[in-house]
Formats: sequence, C-alpha cells, structure tokens
Amino acid sequence: MVETVKSPAEQKVLLSTISWETYERLLEDHQDSSAPRFTYDRGMLEIMSPSPEHEIFNRRIAQLVLAVTEEMGIDAEDLGSTTFRREDIERGFEPDSCFYIQNEERVRGKNRIDLAVDPPPDLVVEIDITSPSINKLPIYAQIGITEVWRYDGERLAIFKLGDEDYVETSESTALPPLTSSTLSELIKRSRSTRRTVWLKEVRESVRRELG
Repeated sequence: MVETVKSPAEQKVLLSTISWETYERLLEDHQDSSAPRFTYDRGMLEIMSPSPEHEIFNRRIAQLVLAVTEEMGIDAEDLGSTTFRREDIERGFEPDSCFYIQNEERVRGKNRIDLAVDPPPDLVVEIDITSPSINKLPIYAQIGITEVWRYDGERLAIFKLGDEDYVETSESTALPPLTSSTLSELIKRSRSTRRTVWLKEVRESVRRELG
C-alpha cells in the first residue's frame, strides 16, 4: 500500500509491508542527506520531505534550546535529525531535532550513537504542521525518550514519558522552568522579529523565569 499526503508544509509517503533490510538500505543510500526523513514502525515506513516552513520552525526551536541552555550554563549536544533505530523492536526514526542535555556527558565526543549501549536523546522536537502518517510517540516511548516537544504551527505542547506512554504537561523536565505557554509565545515572536533581537528576548525570558 502507498499513501501520499501533500500539504503546503511537507510531503509524506506511507508504505506498508516494508522489511527491516529495505529500511536499512534506504538509510544507507541517504546517509549523507538531510532529507528525506524516515520513520519505521514494524513494517510501516513513512518518508517525509520537509518544506521551508517546516524547517524554519524546526531551526528556530533548535536555536531556542541552545540559547536557553547557554543562558542556564548547561552543556547540551544538538544532534539534529540523527537516525536512531533498534532492530530488536523493529522501530527507527529521524527526529526534526533532538538534544542530549541530562545525558550530554555520556555521548560527548562520540561520532556514532548506538542505542544498545548509549542513552537515547533527552529531548526530541517534532514539527507537526500536518497530521503525521505514523504516530511517533509509541516509537519514542519504546526507545525511552523522556520528553517530546510537539509544535503544530501555533502552540508547542510538552509531553513527558510516564510508565509506558506520554502525558502532556505544562512544564519542561529537560529544561525547567520553561513552560509550554512561554515556549509557544517565544516561537510566535520569532515569526515577526529579527533573529538577533529574538534571541536576546529568549535569554531575557530565561533570566526572568529563573528569577
């Protein structure tokens, strides 16, 4: 089965009954490319090509995370859309952005991440301007991602991993005391403010939150 979803934001193709071997061959063929991005879930394969709108939001949020961690004096590793996969559970994904924060020291200096021995990212960012073909939250839960930020073009929602699945929460655990309302407002401001001015506003906001 092939299903294609087109929108002004992005294009997605969903394929079924795809083997793990085929998925790995596709990853190998595109290992030096930033697009398309692949999500694999037990035979289902989503191929997504992001648009400029999608990537503008993605890069703004990544810049925000790094500005916040610098202001807080926290070391963070930005691994972008690195491929993460585990053959034992037949699941793999390439996030829009991801960060090691609490576990930054454990991956510092590593050129490759192996989930068999290395921790998963502490924070994953999803830009979901259109509905995803594959629900990625169960994949993230299986991998052990503790926090996910999902932005829909208007609002950023924070999801924290519980015992088995995610619960939406108002405050970030990865970067306290940031809240979903603060983050949503800052991203909204980024759309109409010069980048350099906006980054100053982000830092000022963090200083206010920290008191």
